[in-house]
Amino acid sequence: RRPPPPQSPLEKVAAQEGLSLQQLSGKWFLVGMASRCSYLAEHSHQLEATVVMVTILDGQSLAISTFRKLDRMCWEIKQLYLPTQAPGRFVLKGHRKSSKVDVVVGEADPSSFIILYYQTGRSISVKLYGRTSLVSDAVVDKFEQRVRDVGLSEDVTYYFPTYGFCDSADEFHVLD
Repeated sequence: RRPPPPQSPLEKVAAQEGLSLQQLSGKWFLVGMASRCSYLAEHSHQLEATVVMVTILDGQSLAISTFRKLDRMCWEIKQLYLPTQAPGRFVLKGHRKSSKVDVVVGEADPSSFIILYYQTGRSISVKLYGRTSLVSDAVVDKFEQRVRDVGLSEDVTYYFPTYGFCDSADEFHVLD
């Protein structure tokens, strides 16, 4: 008999309980991210201020519009997080059938911050969003603890600029 597949890192992450999706709607600022992504490591000096607008569709899916600069132009990237059977867990489907990202709302105080976990294959990343571009030290400590809890470290944790945000993009700079 074959051994059971190893538990995915995301299975160990508890989703925030009692969260109403409506509380997640609105504007969020990307404050920090922990990931072993090699592109992020090589280009961390070029991180751009990033804003996310969350809209709740049909009461259960999240329509995410991410606004950021690329080559000094504001771009909007649209994504749809589809609900799974478990509350606080979503899936983001890619173009190929095999490409999907599992998303977990790990911890949130909808008035100030949210910590999201993303997993592609066996690779996990953690993002901290704030209602403002600056969050309290207590929230940063909480984020850094969650990062360590999934086996990531400070050397793969990046913080984003707190200025130079985009709020919109013209029709030619939208990626769906």
